[in-house]
Amino acid sequence: MVSLWVQGDDMPLEIRSFINQYCLKCHGGEKVKGEVDFSLIQTNADMDAHFELWETAVELLREKDMPPEDAPEQPTPTEIETVANWYQSRFEKAVQAHPGFFRPRRLSAEEYRNTLRSLFGFDLEVQIMEAEQTVAERSLVMKLMPTDPPGKSGFTNDTHRNPISTLIWDRYAYLADMALERWFKEKGWAAHQATDKHQGPNLKEAQDALAKFLPRVIRRPLVENELFMHLENIRNSEHPPGQALKEEIKAVLMSPGFLYRGILMPRQHGKQQPVDAFEYAERMSYFIWGDMPDETLRKLALDGTLLTESSIKQQLDRMLQSPKSRYLADSFAWQWFSLGDMDEAVRQVPVREALRSQVMDFVHYLFTEDRPLMELVDSDVSFINPLIAKHYGKDRNQLKPYAKQKGIELEIVPTQRIQLLNTPERGGILTMPGILAMNRGPVIRGTWMLERILGDHLPDPPMNVGQVPPQQPGENLSFRKRFESHRNQASCALCHDKIDPLGFALEGYDRQGSYILKETRTLPNGDIKQVSKTGELVDTSGVMPNGTRFDSFTDLKNILKTEYRTKVIRNIIERTLSFALCRSLELHDRPTVDSMATKLEETDGTYRELLLMILQSLPFRETFVRGEPL
Repeated sequence: MVSLWVQGDDMPLEIRSFINQYCLKCHGGEKVKGEVDFSLIQTNADMDAHFELWETAVELLREKDMPPEDAPEQPTPTEIETVANWYQSRFEKAVQAHPGFFRPRRLSAEEYRNTLRSLFGFDLEVQIMEAEQTVAERSLVMKLMPTDPPGKSGFTNDTHRNPISTLIWDRYAYLADMALERWFKEKGWAAHQATDKHQGPNLKEAQDALAKFLPRVIRRPLVENELFMHLENIRNSEHPPGQALKEEIKAVLMSPGFLYRGILMPRQHGKQQPVDAFEYAERMSYFIWGDMPDETLRKLALDGTLLTESSIKQQLDRMLQSPKSRYLADSFAWQWFSLGDMDEAVRQVPVREALRSQVMDFVHYLFTEDRPLMELVDSDVSFINPLIAKHYGKDRNQLKPYAKQKGIELEIVPTQRIQLLNTPERGGILTMPGILAMNRGPVIRGTWMLERILGDHLPDPPMNVGQVPPQQPGENLSFRKRFESHRNQASCALCHDKIDPLGFALEGYDRQGSYILKETRTLPNGDIKQVSKTGELVDTSGVMPNGTRFDSFTDLKNILKTEYRTKVIRNIIERTLSFALCRSLELHDRPTVDSMATKLEETDGTYRELLLMILQSLPFRETFVRGEPL
């Protein structure tokens, strides 16, 4: 059998022996269950890189979920405590806050689209015949650029490992040509003038254009003599000034200084350093807006006042009030909550867009109106339109009158904000009909809640997991009863003990997200059951992994707000910080997260306070540049 061996002295012999005896048989070498593989740990650096593995292992040991009950050997309480104490001293107490290592990254397709629009003042769009009940992508950038795969963080702005292929390079060139062609026309430098020796911009106009435009392209001032070198290139070009100017600007639009973030920042190799004001402006702007810094941010960076505490607060408030702050909902929340999954769940486009808009409008409200973090799971505010109003009972009467256009069965219309006064079964993201409709069935709903709201990572199910047995002749068993026999396998129970209580608590909502319960009934044996509108008994009870019992989703929501409040808040922080940094969080980010979580939990912190903490945090304001310059 494979034995664990770590180069260095950081792992005590008793810890190595524990893993060899109790863990490696199923989690290393030939067998790797639940995506946990201790054979990956060969060096001290490996131990740090897989810190989440150790965290999960200690949690499972403490809860006696591992080793499984049928394992031939079981560790003693003393052995478990030894491992837990080692983990705490090695990974919790000893870790030092660190900003993370400097890694330039390419603009995502979405950021590139937004940046081109801000640079030139227009969108590159394709002409589409679009009916009111359809949604089509109009952006030429988004149509041509390959879809960014999610990085290790789970977000598409995490592009550190995305190289520029020949295909992408050719499309950058095409899009730059298209943008410059239109920009020249709008300036009165028509396309034919670019090759005419007697028309188009003269050298004075070219100088003014470069002086104003190029600092915006590279998102920082030009270095000494840089403008002169560009003008010399134009003077020495074989082409007329207009064409030469176009080629010079295109070269900058194709340069790493434009396509990558952070690459032009002055760097001190082998040292931890604050980022300069222009890099900070970029980080701030692409985090909140997904776009280049505007003129206000650039001026504050230039005069050196952006990095002050008061300026950061003022700019955050200003940026949140801008329409561009929709990016936090339309991109961040879309990815966080996997809203793309609604495409398969809801076929009618206007209804699907209403359900999706409800979630994004709600998240936008949380961020821009300084709402407490826990309102994500329980709020008295929602957003609806006539297409989804049926889910909100009397509260739908708050909608302003709406007249449908003649000849259109369904059309996409904006949502309106309402107060939840008469629909206690709603409130917060968990019971929004779109979230429920795209997560059909207790297992999928429970898994979504566990991963997206509580921040737990579940391994892929075993290959031989099988299906829930169908109803047998003469049986009248509920799905939940039939499911019990399926989940009793030891390999399944570990995850289902976490998933099932959350998922079955939502059995009061059908596959479309409609609420189907009518009343609560106490049975002769004392069990509390919910009764559907059709008279069927619905079991929404469960037991959480910490032993707390509940009878309804309302009870579960209260448990999430109290006993699991720390987990919910911590997950919100980790997701938002990871998106802001455009990377997955590492062990050295733990002190930053811990500090934020402690303060925000104690003060019932808000989303604005979270954003401000991130903007003022060590990994956002500083970096560490490896090695020596080439």
